[in-house]
Amino acid sequence: MATTTQIPAAPAPAVRRPKRRWGATVIGLALLCVMLFPLYWMINTALQPDAGLVDVKPVPTSFDLSGFTSAISDQGTNLLTSLAVAIGAVVICLAISAPAAYGLAQFKLRGSKTIVFGTLITQMVPGIVIANALYSAYVDLGLVNSYFGLMLADASLGIPFAIVLMRSFMVSIPHEVIEAAEMDGSGRLRTFLQVVLPMSRNSLITAGLFSFLYAWSDFMFALTLNTTDDVKPITLGIYQYIGAHVGDWGSVMAASVLSAVPAAILLVLSQKYIAAGISGGSVK
Repeated sequence: MATTTQIPAAPAPAVRRPKRRWGATVIGLALLCVMLFPLYWMINTALQPDAGLVDVKPVPTSFDLSGFTSAISDQGTNLLTSLAVAIGAVVICLAISAPAAYGLAQFKLRGSKTIVFGTLITQMVPGIVIANALYSAYVDLGLVNSYFGLMLADASLGIPFAIVLMRSFMVSIPHEVIEAAEMDGSGRLRTFLQVVLPMSRNSLITAGLFSFLYAWSDFMFALTLNTTDDVKPITLGIYQYIGAHVGDWGSVMAASVLSAVPAAILLVLSQKYIAAGISGGSVK
């Protein structure tokens, strides 16, 4: 009777576990704490409205929301003004930059590279220079102390960035897609609205978000182009709220916390679109 010998199975290769880089993690957490400390101190001071700026405790022992109540009553209208101006600036910015980016990306225009370079150069001009020039023009046009005037000025902050961002995305849209839409009877405007814009959704959201942040945090145009309290954004309201001597830092910090909430919510909701929009050139 023949006997069979069993060959022992080869041992399974050892699985290498990735090394945990505790040093990098600790350094990252330390840097995160340093960057978030001003936000924490702002919230901490807002919850202690009766304490002076020097007497604020590192950790609040009680939560007093009277500072937020005072901030809402004093700055609530300014928050709504900033929201209206920022939304209007986003609409104007996208209405101008989207067609411009599409033309620079898909049409063979003479000097398109020069136009894009000039668009980048405009972002290097100091804001105070633009504000002073706009004031003289706004006086002649009657746009001083108006919502539309401030929307238009704030939109100019985001238009150069939006054009460059959306152009880099629209360049990667295949010409075959646009040609197929035109062969089906779509004109250039319909192709742009129904084909190009849906494919450029990520870049549109990214450009719109940055335009909103530019308008929401604007202070120079709000201070220069408004001579009355008819149109007062939250940035100008907090500046005037502080004044030369302030004793109610709790309400000031509460107003600052409220002004940061809309931007934080938008950043959280649109972070995946921001990553896709900034990367660009990834249309499949």
